[in-house]
Amino acid sequence: MLEINDVNFYIFWIAVFLIFHSYFGYPISLWIIGLLRKKIVVREQITPDVSFIITAFNEEKRIKDKLENSLKLVYPRNKLQILIASDGSTDKTNDIVRSFSAQDVELLEVQNRGGKENAQKEAVSRARGDILVFSDVATILEANGLQEIVANFADPSVGCVSSEDRLIGRDGKPSGEGFYVRYEMWLRRLESSVNSLVGMSGSFFAARKEVCRDFSGEVQSDFRTLLSSIKQGLRGVTDPLSVGYYLDLSDEKREFDRKVRTVVRGLTVFWRHTGLLNPFRYGLFAYQYFCHKLLRWLVPFFLVLAFVSNALLASSSPLFTALFAGQLMFYGIAVFGWVRQSLKGILKIPMFFLVVNTAIAVAWFQYLTGKRVVLWTPSER
Repeated sequence: MLEINDVNFYIFWIAVFLIFHSYFGYPISLWIIGLLRKKIVVREQITPDVSFIITAFNEEKRIKDKLENSLKLVYPRNKLQILIASDGSTDKTNDIVRSFSAQDVELLEVQNRGGKENAQKEAVSRARGDILVFSDVATILEANGLQEIVANFADPSVGCVSSEDRLIGRDGKPSGEGFYVRYEMWLRRLESSVNSLVGMSGSFFAARKEVCRDFSGEVQSDFRTLLSSIKQGLRGVTDPLSVGYYLDLSDEKREFDRKVRTVVRGLTVFWRHTGLLNPFRYGLFAYQYFCHKLLRWLVPFFLVLAFVSNALLASSSPLFTALFAGQLMFYGIAVFGWVRQSLKGILKIPMFFLVVNTAIAVAWFQYLTGKRVVLWTPSER
């Protein structure tokens, strides 16, 4: 019969294994699969009709810079529609957009504010392009960014394409989140090389128009677009040549609320598409869907199990004493960094790890108690 310490022993190591697999075991497994199979994207400089859709809500401070950046994109003007979907803006956003009408910038005024996805849905119905490219006002693109992301659609297996994010701190150096973003971009490249992405950058992504026909105004657009591609027998890929640059948030404490909203929206999409967990129908993607989304979202619960079981085992051996001391030190640095906002460089990683997983835990609570997120307020950067 198992004793209490034996149960804690197994709980601890199982929790540690699942945490490890979520962040490291999963990419290692993809790397091994990649030794056996590769899925190369056939890229060509093609020029289909493109609708470049930018969603905005009260962006009078940034919309002019975004439009000027968009007009510098290298693409045949007779094949490019620049469409601004203004989600019930009440400031000067619409007037600024109208001032660019002579340069063929179109304004779609969504009179009643319904959220980012609703504005995108309305824009999709007005889009004339065969390829739809979505971007946020805060995201700055390189001149060849549009041309590069569209080149991926020369491959008939590609349904949608994600850009790669470059997060820049106000000191010009990567922040704690910047390291995490680099990890996510590396993971996306692995996923693309063996099969398909599981998530895309909502700030800059593209899709075939047919993939967007069932666009919903209630759920996360980038995630749903990826899943719609999979259901149509297509795949999502990342493109390292298509880069979106954006600044770290001006107030990192406000970033917590944004993360909670993002996960609540992700959970909403995930539980509406649980059929994609069927490996007999969706093969490798079912494993990816489980590991990259559900397993990652369960990490906060594994962290609690690892901490509590380790505390109960701490006096049983020097190994568990050292492990518990290590956990206390890690979380101590994280909490100090969160409260003081004074840590720099690599020391911000524990803080960001704690913020992310606390946000996920809060998101689970909100989702399970019935809260859903539709409206949006762009983060100040």
